Amino acid sequence: MTGFEGLSCSAAAAADIPLPGSATHVTGWLCVEHPGAWGRDVIGDEVLGPEITAELAAHTKAARVRPTLIRRPGRNESTGARTVLLASSRPQGSWCERLEITDLKQLLDLDLHLLNGPAPGIGVPVDDPVLVCAHGKRDLCCARLGRPIAARLAAAHPDRVWECSHTGGHRFAPAVVLLPTGLTYGRVDGDGAVAAVAAADRNAISLDGFRGRSCYTPVEQVAEIAVRERIPAAADDLTVASPAASDAPIGDPTTFAGAALVTHRDGRRWQVTAHTVAHAPRQASCGAAPKPATAVVADPPRELV
Repeated sequence: MTGFEGLSCSAAAAADIPLPGSATHVTGWLCVEHPGAWGRDVIGDEVLGPEITAELAAHTKAARVRPTLIRRPGRNESTGARTVLLASSRPQGSWCERLEITDLKQLLDLDLHLLNGPAPGIGVPVDDPVLVCAHGKRDLCCARLGRPIAARLAAAHPDRVWECSHTGGHRFAPAVVLLPTGLTYGRVDGDGAVAAVAAADRNAISLDGFRGRSCYTPVEQVAEIAVRERIPAAADDLTVASPAASDAPIGDPTTFAGAALVTHRDGRRWQVTAHTVAHAPRQASCGAAPKPATAVVADPPRELV
């Protein structure tokens, strides 16, 4: 017995697992509008059709791009044309372009390696899409908690908000991702989600429910958040990098997770080490068997002089 039996995965995680450092590490996004039913797996269940799935899976894997299904909140019928969002999340120079396709086979004509460089200009630049995970076939918490958040945000921003497929981390539902920056949120209520979007619009970051930037590793995510908790900084004021392994200080080797260097645009720098904390086993997804849970936790930042 773990003490978490009978709880949803999000309720079991909320008991003691911290949010920082839990954003899925993604630097490239291929978001495809699909108003119809979604399977459990975007690629594995051939949701987009068997005639393109295998080749599309190979393309996304080779380019290290995350395939994601999107749809407008609420049930919508297909009108033929589909929106595609190409987004590159990076510490500096994130970009997103929007285009329309009329045939899913057109996805195979996209050079997804372009997501590793500057904006290619093959679509219309957009800088404000909001993704809310509502993938009920993957996890009940995502649908039950995500759909009301998507509806609330869509009421305020009707042209920006999309329900999306699995973003990683059901237990942190409801999950919100702001593109193209990859700012990732979890366990937010309606007010918190609205505040996160409003903060991003004014080049700030709301720390309420902030899991981290998808372009960073878990250690880099917790390092950025640890510094932001101590100083005021605009969204683009800080950059984070991991030092070479030989330069990283090592504490207890059984818990040491890594180190990161956080740099402010004004020249200030902080070194942040992080350690791994073990938590009692619990389900990572609703209905799954319990398994060991861990979290990456930042140590107090040390300002470098």
